[in-house]
Amino acid sequence: MMASLACVWVATYAVLGLWVSAAIPFGYQLATALSIFVFARTRRYLLFRRTQLWMSLMLPFVLQWSLGGFRTASAVCLWGFTAPVGALLFVGARPAVRWFVAFVTLVVVSGAIDPALAATAPDIPNGVVVTFFVLNLIGVTTVAYVLLQYFVRARERALVDLAGQHRALEVEQAKSERLLLNVLPEPVARRLKDHRGIIADASLEATVLFADIVGFTELSERLSASEVVALLDGVFAGWDALAARYGVEKIKTIGDAYMVAGGIPLPRDDHAEAIADMALAMGPEIERCAADNGLPLRVRIGIDTGPVVAGVIGRAKFIYDLWGDTVNTASRMESHAQPGTIQVTERAYERLRDRYEFRRRDTVDIKGKGPMTTYLLLGTHRPERRSRRDPNRAAS
Repeated sequence: MMASLACVWVATYAVLGLWVSAAIPFGYQLATALSIFVFARTRRYLLFRRTQLWMSLMLPFVLQWSLGGFRTASAVCLWGFTAPVGALLFVGARPAVRWFVAFVTLVVVSGAIDPALAATAPDIPNGVVVTFFVLNLIGVTTVAYVLLQYFVRARERALVDLAGQHRALEVEQAKSERLLLNVLPEPVARRLKDHRGIIADASLEATVLFADIVGFTELSERLSASEVVALLDGVFAGWDALAARYGVEKIKTIGDAYMVAGGIPLPRDDHAEAIADMALAMGPEIERCAADNGLPLRVRIGIDTGPVVAGVIGRAKFIYDLWGDTVNTASRMESHAQPGTIQVTERAYERLRDRYEFRRRDTVDIKGKGPMTTYLLLGTHRPERRSRRDPNRAAS
């Protein structure tokens, strides 16, 4: 743009016979054309930028000095201001300061030598001087405006792109959050994101439930792989919905075994009741799945209440898990339970006896624990039947 506008100065000064002054903008045009050609061939942008900035800064002052100062040159040195503006936009804020200081210095020097230059100034018609004042003002401000307009539009496009990337990032972050919450409880997930240390908690009282689909190993041998996965997915999806309904935490699945806990990671007073309600709902849920698939499905469940240790283990494929005697005992309650029953320990029974119906079993020899008194959870307590039923009567 600047090289094209220079044609006016070249032609005017040539007509006036000011050949030296006409040669300066003409030389700028030739140098610019050459630098653009070299840049197009070599892609050496830094060389192109440096030569343009230096010519934009120096040549307007040289032209003004050749014309005899500010007045006769119509303050053509204003074109030098395009150098710090270009440096600001194409180099950076800090380097542009040096170019601006150089421009101001050249203006001051021009002011200092202006009286001497004016004494030898050529006779240029006043109309030409005024016209070039107008052209210089319009030309410099137009170039500056076009540059700023270009960069403002580029910034707006960049902001739009950035906003789009930010929205896409939020979507991906939401997906990651959902995936993380499918693996870890929400409070634990927050702690894992905020802290890189070990996450471990000791809970003095929680209730653990293990459930197992009776005879699933034999059943899976008669089904295809896709049918096995679809069946387990249907059963576990139903139990996941129950866990969400009763506010308990699904810990993990191992094969056809399912583990949930109440009272962790956040403590709650009714953890045992929440687990008991879920256990009572798991049987009807698996019966519904059995009816849908035409398969004989039954569940056995074990429950215990007591202290547990909870934490996150692993780095690549981490898992939130529980440890302790309560966990082991609940697992033993499940493995020694009769098909279709919910077997609980005596301490779980003591916690729940006022609100639920139980039937006492004979003493059961539990692997790793020895003889234990256990109870079968039958349902919620019905006051009208309490006087006619002894929850402690023995049952096989």
